[in-house]
Amino acid sequence: MRLTINNLSYSYKQTIALSNVSFTLSNGDFMVIVGPNGSGKSTLLKCLDRILKYKQGLIQLDGEDIKQISPRTLSRKMAYVPQKDEYTMPNSVFDTVMLGRKPYIEWGITAQDIQIVTELLQRFDLSSLAMRDINTLSGGQKQRVYLARALAQQPDILLLDEPTANLDLFHQSEILENLATLANEGLIIIVTMHDINLALQYCNKAIMLSNGSLFASGGKEIFTKDNIDDLFGTTVKIVNHDNQTYILPQRKNNIRS
Repeated sequence: MRLTINNLSYSYKQTIALSNVSFTLSNGDFMVIVGPNGSGKSTLLKCLDRILKYKQGLIQLDGEDIKQISPRTLSRKMAYVPQKDEYTMPNSVFDTVMLGRKPYIEWGITAQDIQIVTELLQRFDLSSLAMRDINTLSGGQKQRVYLARALAQQPDILLLDEPTANLDLFHQSEILENLATLANEGLIIIVTMHDINLALQYCNKAIMLSNGSLFASGGKEIFTKDNIDDLFGTTVKIVNHDNQTYILPQRKNNIRS
């Protein structure tokens, strides 16, 4: 699978949210999108999944314009996990994950659908929670459920908006390890993140957005002091230790310890 974006632009009425964004990804790529709040990260994901109807630019899957792909077919190729997905009505974990099989269900749920959901529950250690109301789960448990639901679509591309937001360190690592495994299995993973240090541990590609425009793109080499200082309007220090790069915000001298 090859995902190609050329000069993608999107506006909310008179407000430009994305302007001429371009990049290309292939099987196994794990790309992180970083940038200040309001830089267009979530908008980009929603345009990729065609939740937002962009008018300028081109998004292609293996050379085919996604506007020419039916919603049913597209949902078999690409799955989106939003930052917030709160249920107001009771729904079991099993039924929530089964919703991911919707693009495949014709006349009713089949034995294959049940098998796929069951295997995903096992994979993400959710079997014991299968009959639990999703509203009773912790943040980390819910995030695993939403990831399982997306994978029930059997996509080639997985889009996740801030998948580690509001999770503790253990669950942040757990989610990202799962995503890294999926990338190793050949999926294209695209995530938005604020934690650059976490992003650096897992991504092989990255883009930086500023006011909807592409500030920088490439691999981990784009995470330079100058780029980060300019992008976020702050001052950082780059530290290398055990073949890992860490980005440390610098304290201001007038702040007391």
